Amino acid sequence: MRPLARVAAAGGLFALLATSCASTESSGKPLTLQVFAAASLQEPFEELGEQFENRHDGVEVQFNLAGSSTLVEQIRQGAPADVFASADTSTMDTLVDAGLHSADPVDFTSNTLMIAVPAGNPAEVSDLSSLTADNLNLVVCAPQVPCGAATATVQEGAGLELAPVSEEQSVTDVLHKITSGEADAGLVYVTDVLRAGDSVEGIAFPEAASAVNRYPITTVKDAENAELGQEFVDLVRGESGQAVLEEYGFTAP
Repeated sequence: MRPLARVAAAGGLFALLATSCASTESSGKPLTLQVFAAASLQEPFEELGEQFENRHDGVEVQFNLAGSSTLVEQIRQGAPADVFASADTSTMDTLVDAGLHSADPVDFTSNTLMIAVPAGNPAEVSDLSSLTADNLNLVVCAPQVPCGAATATVQEGAGLELAPVSEEQSVTDVLHKITSGEADAGLVYVTDVLRAGDSVEGIAFPEAASAVNRYPITTVKDAENAELGQEFVDLVRGESGQAVLEEYGFTAP
């Protein structure tokens, strides 16, 4: 290539790069990674989101935290999602059956139910069977939500028939009913009891072992930021991600 041609080519490339940078700077908007995750993952995922942002300049991690079944329905309706983390495998199967995954889901952690009661345990709840007491205001997750499906498995295995006063769309809604004094007891995850601190008391029960929830994660089909999404999945599954999850009471899958 002649010297002048080289200069012209280099100048054209520089102009292209300058235009691209100017466009990015003028927009002033970071690249947003959309992570749809089960409500029970809020605290560890927000911490991991900060780690991810620190490792990726110009990237913002935005979380949509809700009941897993609600999130799947949102994705089916076209909501933009790069990553989906479910609180159970059956809800993830719904996403897979709809052909909305771009990689095979992988289990990355697990969680177990626990009885939660307000501080002081005014209703004197002691075990799973005590949740059938008359006049007890019990709150659980709706059956289509992972924590609700686990509740159904537990009560069926124990031969009990619970009569909740309400069925919520996420485990965080159940916890709120308990911390606000609207309920005498509820079935939530071990991690939720830990998160609530002194505002609730947790009561473990052996029947919970029959309904351990395994959490799978995957990238979403046609995601706008597929490569970044996979990097977030790798972070969650890696040593750093597993350490954060363990800090919040989650266990190995």
